[in-house]
Amino acid sequence: MEQTAEYAIRLSPQDRYRHVHVRVRGRSFSSRQLETLVGKTWMPVVRYDHAHGFAHRDLLDKRGHAIKTPLFNQDLNDALTFAENDLKTNWVSYRERFLEGR
Repeated sequence: MEQTAEYAIRLSPQDRYRHVHVRVRGRSFSSRQLETLVGKTWMPVVRYDHAHGFAHRDLLDKRGHAIKTPLFNQDLNDALTFAENDLKTNWVSYRERFLEGR
């Protein structure tokens, strides 16, 4: 049975922070993501998760290409706490980088 907890916090009229936690058959997956509204579409700007077996940050561009950077936190909870703090603190600079195509 799958259990999903998800919520979004508006950071501005065009930006939001999304938190997702999924638990399936005793295994969990979590992600933290910054999204910005481009036209009528919410687009991911930065995502932190632990897919691929390790905690990492994906910096995305408008085409969905990602630059993956591993996080070297030894504990997954510490990595997700770092991710949440980073996104809530630096969302403006991440959004500017994304919109300028850097």
